[in-house]
Amino acid sequence: MAKFAYVGKTLGGQAARGEIEALNITQATAALRRQQIVPSSINEKKTGLASLSEIKIPGLGQRVKTKEIVIFTRQFATMIDAGLPLVQCLDILSSQQENKMFKKVLTDVKSSVEGGSTFADALKKHPKVFDDLFVNLVAAGEVGGILDTILNRLSSFLEKADKLKGKIKGAMTYPAAVIIIAALVVSGLLLWVVPIFEGMFSGFGKALPLPTQIVVNLSKFLQHWWYIIIGALVGAGIGLTRFYRTGRGRRLMDAFFLKLPVFGDLLRKTAVARFTRTLGTMLSSGVPILEALEIVAKTAGNVVIEEAVMKARTSLSEGKTLSEPLAETKVFPGMVTQMITVGETTGAMDTMLSKIADFYEDEVDAAVESLTSLIEPLLMAFLGVVVGGLVIALYLPIFQLAGAIAG
Repeated sequence: MAKFAYVGKTLGGQAARGEIEALNITQATAALRRQQIVPSSINEKKTGLASLSEIKIPGLGQRVKTKEIVIFTRQFATMIDAGLPLVQCLDILSSQQENKMFKKVLTDVKSSVEGGSTFADALKKHPKVFDDLFVNLVAAGEVGGILDTILNRLSSFLEKADKLKGKIKGAMTYPAAVIIIAALVVSGLLLWVVPIFEGMFSGFGKALPLPTQIVVNLSKFLQHWWYIIIGALVGAGIGLTRFYRTGRGRRLMDAFFLKLPVFGDLLRKTAVARFTRTLGTMLSSGVPILEALEIVAKTAGNVVIEEAVMKARTSLSEGKTLSEPLAETKVFPGMVTQMITVGETTGAMDTMLSKIADFYEDEVDAAVESLTSLIEPLLMAFLGVVVGGLVIALYLPIFQLAGAIAG
């Protein structure tokens, strides 16, 4: 509970000033009105310990995971379907929530609903937890009186989206982990093993073979300039991050990612699956298509695809079809635009989009499997060449010396 200092007037017109305890400002205002006090200002009082507890260290703060939102949505839908009042559902779910941040958000949503806000408007106050897609679908469910159906549909959508995201992360994590481990192993050999061999080679009295000399030079460079290498890598990472945050930089890099030989195809299929699944879910839930396209564009995750969707939205607002501008962008495969054309003609756009999403989610599964099977031998070959080449370079002088003794 927090303390709030208030200034206001009673219903009789007398000045009122004091403090009240409540979870948030909304609850504090409601409590004052029950005491027949109309507040003109309410401010939360900060204590030294409270201020200290609010200090957040980047990267260590608690966040709400997609899985937690899925569980909340599924449970909420079950309760609404069972006939429980909205506020009671929120009270039960917030009380059993273990994530403190999510618990605070749900408590605030409950207070807003108690204060007269719609459920969608209450969720909209927390964009970091409930995105535009979630809020708009809930709003459509409230207007249509099918909130439980919408929430079930939304939880299924979030589960599939999280599963798809996990597959992409898994495909990217394996090669990144192998490359990092290989870099650490090679660095360890160059920093600690090669100097030992260099001391042995200095007593041979002969010039080192070229591969061995290159390895020795690399070892010396790493020993004396390691901080410059680390600084350059960190600087390059920061530079690329800042460049990506600019409009031009993000567009160039997103376009480059889509053109990559193997990863580009995987990213394109993932984007198509996400686009069709999101748009199909929103249309089947009663969200207007122009509003749905705007939200889908924002959640595309790639500027090139976002621009293609917004171009299609503009074309649609001018009375044209959706499939034609999507085909013109050449971002979406021909099969996708043709199936969307069929959906527009038959009036079953949401059903057709769901079928496309199912197909491309299966395609993503197949692409991830083929990518993994392709990467594994390539990485093994890479490790063999790097580490094996390093070891052979170190033993070349010993082989030469043994040959000279034998001769």
